[in-house]
Amino acid sequence: MDSDRFVFECSWEVCHKIGGIYTVVKSKAALLSDKYKNYFLIGPYFKRNADIDLEEKEPPSYLKRIFDDLKDEGIVCHYGSWNIKGNPKTILIDFSDYWENKDGIKKKFWDDFRVDSLRSGSEFDEAVVWASAAGRLIEKVFLSERDKQGVEFVCHSHEWLAGAALLYIKSRGLRIGTVFTTHATILGRTLAASGFDLYDNLSSFDPEAEAKKHGVIDKWSMEKACANNADIFTTVSEITSIEAEHILGRKADVLLMNGLDVDNLPTYEDLAVLHKKNKKKIHDFLRYYFHPYYYFDVTDTSIFFIVGRYEFKNKGIDVLIDALAKLNDRLKKERSTKTIICFFWIPREVHGVRPEISTNKISYIDLKDFIHENLHELENNIVANIVKTGISRITVDDLSKNVFHQELITAIKKREVGFIKQGNPPLATHNIPFEAQDIIIQNLLKTGLDNKEDDRVKVIFYPIYLSGVDGLTDLSYYDAMNACHLGIFPSYYEPWGYTPLEAAAVGIPSVTTDLAGFGRFLKSKDEGDSGIYVLERFKRPYDKIVESLSDVLYDYSRLDTSTRVKQKIRAKELSTLADWKIFVKNYFDAHDLAVKKMAGTNQ
Repeated sequence: MDSDRFVFECSWEVCHKIGGIYTVVKSKAALLSDKYKNYFLIGPYFKRNADIDLEEKEPPSYLKRIFDDLKDEGIVCHYGSWNIKGNPKTILIDFSDYWENKDGIKKKFWDDFRVDSLRSGSEFDEAVVWASAAGRLIEKVFLSERDKQGVEFVCHSHEWLAGAALLYIKSRGLRIGTVFTTHATILGRTLAASGFDLYDNLSSFDPEAEAKKHGVIDKWSMEKACANNADIFTTVSEITSIEAEHILGRKADVLLMNGLDVDNLPTYEDLAVLHKKNKKKIHDFLRYYFHPYYYFDVTDTSIFFIVGRYEFKNKGIDVLIDALAKLNDRLKKERSTKTIICFFWIPREVHGVRPEISTNKISYIDLKDFIHENLHELENNIVANIVKTGISRITVDDLSKNVFHQELITAIKKREVGFIKQGNPPLATHNIPFEAQDIIIQNLLKTGLDNKEDDRVKVIFYPIYLSGVDGLTDLSYYDAMNACHLGIFPSYYEPWGYTPLEAAAVGIPSVTTDLAGFGRFLKSKDEGDSGIYVLERFKRPYDKIVESLSDVLYDYSRLDTSTRVKQKIRAKELSTLADWKIFVKNYFDAHDLAVKKMAGTNQ
């Protein structure tokens, strides 16, 4: 443990889950706590989150004095430990009383670093006020502890949201090593989502002009100022470093790739047991989702999925839909009896579960319960029929007459009336506002993926977060993944890409791309053709990408059980390549370099 270095890691997602950075910060915190005695996470204070995630404690005496002083300035600090592995020391800052300084803070950053926030909105302003308060807190700790022999200081800011802490420190000339990590450039993500061919045109556009055009000049200029003023600039992947060199004007000094806490993952044996349990829940859901309209054997299906933010192009949802449509046509032409189900776990605004789905579920459960209640009678009828007729002479007609007697058949038929529906199963589980304008629904219909009975590929748009208590599958995020056969993540813009890594960790093979940081990492290890497939997207025509993905899905759907099990095992093995125990060393290197550069010994 390094007891002579204070490390302050600042992120808007400390005790405040928004996206992937939350997972990054949370999953490696224990390792940094082990490395640094004085390791502090700094995040924003939101009472609802803090009540759950933060175990408030009495701060050390030197911090208590600092907190008292800061309170007089309008900065209220809540100290304790985050309720995660390692219980890292955490400070959440309530910046509501510091808000009155907003305009002065923004002016200072314009004067010193040309951060253009004249027309910024509340999202930008909140982050800048909070991060400036974090910078002030770090300054106070520095001034309190700097005279101790051998002591060093590092401020590590994640994304533009925490960038003001770094810029505050630089503006004050403090001898604190600074590290800035961009997980995705704001302009790169924006341009990619707009349909702009980012990777073919990186060097041919003016970033400032494009930032103004797309309304992200405040965030881009903050990000650029942080990247160029940090002692050490880092990104999460090679592809993001290439992007940052053109968009921000600086390539990464260190790559801080995102890992998993491998020690905290279930074993393959545990996952195999979970797969059977979770798949049963998925199968029950499929029965009441599809069987009121038509029948197919849900136990003989391949279950695929995509999960992530609703970014139609960036996440490759467009490619997936077109590849599934191509696969559907191919299987129909071959007169295949194989059924493939693809879940689109893409959250968006919804107005409740579709009434017909709720009705189907109630009818299905009623039917199951009725059969269960009468199992003893059915069992007795079967045994009596065998004894009376003899096993060698028993016929289907005998079973029909003597096992399912007329009273049982009538009761079952009554329940069937409430279960059977006309038409096709819906495309979405929930009521979607202005559904006709939803781009996923539009493209499913346009490509013929409309859940007709003769479709070999069927789709389910499941537009809510997987909480485990949604009233349908009732599966959590990881359990839902574990219930399936293949995850599909054909991203166009994906600085790292946790989802294929998370899928592998729960024993599920997946598809990623060579435009995703994780995909490029696998390629660098000569992997990507087994367990986790790396689809080539870099500078390839769209139709070729669709064709390649469709071929991957077709081939995977034809694998026998033994080969699928081997793919699961291989996927699980590949997840260990991204063990935080390996990747966290890059964080230590970045901190070391920042201290050296700040001290002038790494000129």
